[in-house]
Order: sequence, then C-alpha cells, then structure tokens
Amino acid sequence: MTRGHISASKLCSVARRNERWRAQRSFQMLTRTWRVILTAACLLSLTAASFADATTLQSPEFSLRALDGPPVSSESLRGEVVVLAFGASWLPLTRNQMESLKKLADQYAGRGVAVYWVSTESDSAKSKNFADDNQLRDLGRRYKITVLRDPDGLVSKRLGVDQLPSTVILNKQGQAAAVVGGLDPGADVAKQLAERLDKIL
Repeated sequence: MTRGHISASKLCSVARRNERWRAQRSFQMLTRTWRVILTAACLLSLTAASFADATTLQSPEFSLRALDGPPVSSESLRGEVVVLAFGASWLPLTRNQMESLKKLADQYAGRGVAVYWVSTESDSAKSKNFADDNQLRDLGRRYKITVLRDPDGLVSKRLGVDQLPSTVILNKQGQAAAVVGGLDPGADVAKQLAERLDKIL
C-alpha cells in the first residue's frame, strides 16, 4: 500500500465509528425530547389534581360514620352544599385545615352549607394508623367542626381524593363540584374555598 492511501479496513472502521456516533446522538436527542414531554405531562397532571373543578364526576352514593348520632350519607346531604375536608389528625397541616374550616363554617352559617372534617384514620386499635373516637371528638370540639370517619378510605376514593389533606365540595344534587388537593399553609384557604362555594350557591 502506497503512502497517502487508506486501507479498506480502516475506512470501514471509520464508517462504523461515525454510524455509532450518529446513533448515540439520535438516542440522546430522543431521550431529551421524551424527558421534556414526560415532565410536562407530570406537571399538567399535578395541576389538574390540585385545582380540579370536578363537574364531570357522577354522584357517588356513600355513607360516613358519625362520632355521635346516625351516619351521614349522600342521601341525607341532598339539598345542601357540602364541604368534606379529608385529613388525618397526625398530619402537620391539620391545624391549618381545621382553622380554615371553622372560618368557612362561620362565614356560611345559615346559608345551606354543611361543613365536615373527615378522618381517614383507621378505627382498629391494631392498626398503626389508628385514632380513637375520643381523640377525634376532642379535635372536633376544639374547632367546633363536626367530625366524620372514613376508616377504609372508600368514600375519599369515590370522590376523587388522591392526597391528604384534600377538600371536596358537593353541590345540592350531590355531585362533586370541586376537588381541591393539598393545602398551602401560607394561603387563605377559607377564601379559596369560599370562591368555589359562591359559584354553586
């Protein structure tokens, strides 16, 4: 082989390296594109979950155990606008949630709005997530809010709750008009809920 010429084997080796480089570049670009798409999809999903106006949801039948008195059911609540705030006594944001509910209940007293706090804690003493009735009764008395129980979480799931704390607003027909996930301790939660209530009263 004369000087200045490249053998066929070297040309093939260079060609293979170029092909691998192009393939790697294409894969990296595709990976970045999918990362952007997936990130955007996740953000949209979180936004929808936190600020959903659940006007397309059905009217699920449910019954929640009261600490004192008969159960509170979807049937017994018909004709009222209902605020169901789902939470647990051990959550750090429970105080903020209860204070907001107390403010909301006072603001809408006598206007056909029923406000409840619903404990999702287990009522079985063998469970790690256990809370007894007396503990929850004291919590309700402290803030003058009626406490209900959803120990198996079935009602919260039926109403579209996927995080705690969350608040569901039912219209007079028993439909879930709004599902508000999460709670910003720096925000005026009572005002945010009031804006939604005013739209359906």
